[in-house]
Amino acid sequence: MTPDDGRGRWVALIVCSSAMFMTLLDVSVTNVALPSISNATHAGNSELQWIVSGYTLAFGLVPVLGGKLGDDHGRRVMFQVGVGGFATASLLSGLAPTALVLIGARVIQGLFGGLINPQVSGLVQQMFRGAERGRAFGVLGTTVGLGTAIGPVVGGLLIALGGPHLGWRLVFYINIPIGLAVMVLARRLLPAPTESIRHRLDIVGAALLGGATFCILFACVEYDALHDARLAWLGVPALVLFVLFYRRERRMTDERREPLVDFRLFRRPSYVAGITLALTFFPAMAGLPLVLAIYYQRGLGYTALQSALGVTAFAVGSAISAPLAGRVVTRVGRPLVVGGAITFGIGAVALALIAPHAPNHAALALAVPLFVMGCGQGALITPNQTLALMDVDPLMGSTAGGVLQTGQRIGLAIGQAVIGTVFFNSLRGTGPEAYATALRHAVVAAICFITLAVAIGVHDLLRARRRTLV
Repeated sequence: MTPDDGRGRWVALIVCSSAMFMTLLDVSVTNVALPSISNATHAGNSELQWIVSGYTLAFGLVPVLGGKLGDDHGRRVMFQVGVGGFATASLLSGLAPTALVLIGARVIQGLFGGLINPQVSGLVQQMFRGAERGRAFGVLGTTVGLGTAIGPVVGGLLIALGGPHLGWRLVFYINIPIGLAVMVLARRLLPAPTESIRHRLDIVGAALLGGATFCILFACVEYDALHDARLAWLGVPALVLFVLFYRRERRMTDERREPLVDFRLFRRPSYVAGITLALTFFPAMAGLPLVLAIYYQRGLGYTALQSALGVTAFAVGSAISAPLAGRVVTRVGRPLVVGGAITFGIGAVALALIAPHAPNHAALALAVPLFVMGCGQGALITPNQTLALMDVDPLMGSTAGGVLQTGQRIGLAIGQAVIGTVFFNSLRGTGPEAYATALRHAVVAAICFITLAVAIGVHDLLRARRRTLV
């Protein structure tokens, strides 16, 4: 069986999805394990924050660089390097004797996890065409939903199985057999590199983009923990670095040299629309589940596991709608994305209206609006990714996917910071009513982001129709 035949492509996609699932699982599973980690390593709140945030920050730094390496030196090779490094870092995390060692291992995990995902995006573009590509991205969307949904359950089961001392280590050890199996299958099933031309890596461009991205993600991550407004000043060096990066890459593209990001990508309106829509929708997608978890745990007294189970309907809705949207995206096009954003917004408004009236049965009462939100998310992310990358040359597929994923990570970080700030600044009191009021204000902030996403989607839809009429 090879990736050139029909069945082989789909089996190869399962291999890619398994690696992606592993990187996503490690976020939600670790959240559940934090109390056990604190007891075993005597980690304080700041250290616990960085056990989670260190992974997230590192994950967001490397997709563009990883995508470029995959395009130039072979996606299968970079995919295997990423999976092998992730499994090794998981072993180090499980063996970590102290919180500081665990933070370091988590940062390494995040770096290799960020290397994996752009290869998956590039491989999908390489192996699939037309309607099949949309269905393939739908499978990836289902993977995202399932990874988010079952992560807390898997974490709870592993901690119960291993006890308070071994259980949290099993959370990391589980990645090792998965990683080994994926590496072996990747060698057999993923397409081999098709060219051996040596490329020069744009190290200066990578440093500029990495520095700018770090400033934004670090400020958002730290603000989420400290709520220190002075962190906003990191936006100044971020802007300077982005401008320098833009000027350098634009010049190198015009001179037909080898930029980190070929700016011919941005001559494709569908690609630009996909990135800007991700930058505006992902803040709402990340911010609302974050403040909902705070509402559950601090407002209603839920445990972390109960809180995670309380948002399961959101992940289930996404897991159901993503493959369905992937099947029809090439026929429906951008209206599907706009409809997904509107559906998400309707679910968010229902969430804000219902929450104050059901404090004793919140998890059950909020299941329907959360499911609607999940359906909207699944109907947006998968089609938006498919449409954004549809006109991209597969030779630049991993780089294009890496830029898109970087935009998504920045959107996620901004959403957690902005919507979290609105939530805490509007919190007056400690009871369920006070937290429900803060949740309503957070939904208003999220609707602002969603409105921008809808406007971008409608603009791209009208542009495409005008081009068709001409």
